[in-house]
Amino acid sequence: MTTTDATAPEPAADHHATRRGTVMSITGLATSALIALLTVIPSPYAIGSAGPTFDTLGTDTQGEPLVQIEGAPTYTSSGELRLTTVSVSRAGARPFTLGRVLAAWASSREYVVPQEQVYGTPDEEEAAQEQAAQEWISSQESATVSALEALGHPVPATLTVVGMSQSSNAAGALEAEDAIVAVDGEATDTFAELAAAVGAREPGDDIAVTVVRDGEEVTETFATLDDGSGTAVMGVYIDPEFDLPIDVTVGIDRVGGPSAGLMFSLGIMDRLTEEDELHGALVAGTGTITADGDVGPIGGIRMKMIGASDAGAEWFLAPVENCADVTGNIPDGLHVVAVDTLEDAYEAITRIGAGDTADLPGC
Repeated sequence: MTTTDATAPEPAADHHATRRGTVMSITGLATSALIALLTVIPSPYAIGSAGPTFDTLGTDTQGEPLVQIEGAPTYTSSGELRLTTVSVSRAGARPFTLGRVLAAWASSREYVVPQEQVYGTPDEEEAAQEQAAQEWISSQESATVSALEALGHPVPATLTVVGMSQSSNAAGALEAEDAIVAVDGEATDTFAELAAAVGAREPGDDIAVTVVRDGEEVTETFATLDDGSGTAVMGVYIDPEFDLPIDVTVGIDRVGGPSAGLMFSLGIMDRLTEEDELHGALVAGTGTITADGDVGPIGGIRMKMIGASDAGAEWFLAPVENCADVTGNIPDGLHVVAVDTLEDAYEAITRIGAGDTADLPGC
């Protein structure tokens, strides 16, 4: 009996179906096993995300001003100046699972770094925390000084030499504990005056620095250096001791490091002026601040912009040096203004409050 070709494929079809079923079962098992492994395999990474924001013009949970100022009249504002933060989490005794790490890596609202890069050894972690705490205190002092001087109130300071860079031409001329009192014959009673006097020179120019050493004035002359951007510097480390006319206390104990300096300065300036600079606007931002009003770059700006957007801000002040990190990462609805100095930032918030924002510099 001859069979037709129509019936011949039937056994083969059963065979292929069985093989497909086997492959799919194995694949399913492998996928299930992989998922199970991802949920249990520990991974030594830390996960960062947007942290809380704090209104430097607002109050704490007790209704007290977040930034308290004593020694001068203060005024209220109808807007908000929010400093932004980044939260970095580790899993404690048990690291995050690999699956959690991969999910954070794929998320636009989180980032992943090796845990030892953030925390290091216990001793390194303790040292880092102490440094962050000190930077937090120093940033508040620099914020106060820069705010007062920007408002036309010079802050006297004792400018003590504490060291110098290896390349500094001041080596052998200046000494630790020297107190700088003049540059090129002009008195330097404030940190800003010292910075301006040095910055007025060209890199490589000789500079005559007068110091008080062992109770006597001594003048030493040496060549300045280039800081890498065409600005003259002495290569000398100065520890300024400021004679502040007001007392500023910040009621935040969950923030460390220097990156809130700019928003502190703006908050102090706003509180010390009768003008309502913001007119109800909510402005967030970040950036370090020096005593002479220079705004410096910070880390984690992508997360900080997300935090600002989540807090309802429409405007964000970013250091010029961070523009490369800002570009392409701005949340929808957030407008970024690039600032290089405290003067730039104060002008920006005043113009935002006035609705004059057409040509504010962005990134």
